[in-house]
Amino acid sequence: MARVAVLGASGTTGGELVRLLAAHPFFELTFLGAGGSAGSTMAEVHPYLAGLALADRALRGLDTADIVEASDLVFSALPHGAGVATILALVDAGVPVVDLSGDFRLDADGYPSWYGFVHPAPERLPGAVYGLPELFCDAVAGASLVANPGCFPTPVVLGCAPLLSAGLLGPGPIRVDGKTGMSGAGKAVSEATSYTTTEGSIRPYRLPTHQHTPEMERGLRLATGLDVPVLFAPHLIPAVRGVLTTSYAPLAAGVTTDMLTDVLADAYAGQPFVRVLPPDTMADVKRTTGTNVVELQAVADPRTDTAIVIGAIDNLGKGAAGQAIQNANLMTGLSQEAGLPTVAVYP
Repeated sequence: MARVAVLGASGTTGGELVRLLAAHPFFELTFLGAGGSAGSTMAEVHPYLAGLALADRALRGLDTADIVEASDLVFSALPHGAGVATILALVDAGVPVVDLSGDFRLDADGYPSWYGFVHPAPERLPGAVYGLPELFCDAVAGASLVANPGCFPTPVVLGCAPLLSAGLLGPGPIRVDGKTGMSGAGKAVSEATSYTTTEGSIRPYRLPTHQHTPEMERGLRLATGLDVPVLFAPHLIPAVRGVLTTSYAPLAAGVTTDMLTDVLADAYAGQPFVRVLPPDTMADVKRTTGTNVVELQAVADPRTDTAIVIGAIDNLGKGAAGQAIQNANLMTGLSQEAGLPTVAVYP
């Protein structure tokens, strides 16, 4: 059993990490850390976890020495910009970390404009592995620091990278329409995320400055070696979980839907968490709820010379906690499937 810590255990993603890790066959939760909620029990901050054996365990402060003593691997679900010093101290002490924030996903020059702060340790960014296991599993397996991808970039990069590498997409920008449930906004209460505001509504936000835009571009570049501009338009929908991305890209001459589908199927053959849909089968977020699965669908529209690439995930699963555990499994030499569900909660 590997001893694992969850930092930011009081947040939405932290709670999902705890829920999944509590049933993991090879990980033992030995440290639950938080900032302002330190001293509260897990059941107090997450009443839905009251049935777990660790429900009465108190959250602890984020003292680095205590975390090092208690854990062999750390999941950090701290807010953007809040965990850099702690994460690097843990890595320097020999404790590998999967970071679920955006603090290690970009090059240094991207942080002021996209995240609103100057990165405090730019020299350490090249040492972080971008954790899309289906594309970078060898690098993840040997990593001491993994930058867990964001929810929107995960289906976009997984869907578009193999098609770019195969030459099925023409030059030009990829235009991404994204829809997300409200859990992506975390637990903080605001008018923008209240029931009154969101019920029955679909609306764009952070257009065109969402921080996942440069992450999509960087992920595609890491996977293909190509510099592809991305225009990203995210939208909030009146749901709790789920992300659906629809990417529109120039279609190379003569490319068909069957060709797009075959390339994706070949690229992810044997991958337990990627479900490539056959032609005429539509992706469905609900089929991924509670799982670490991504559904991918690709369609060619020769009338407009456009490739349409669709991805569906649970934003708290493959888009956050599930993918973090998949990365941690690889980092510790386990099967990437350990402790991760592939059957959805449905209907």
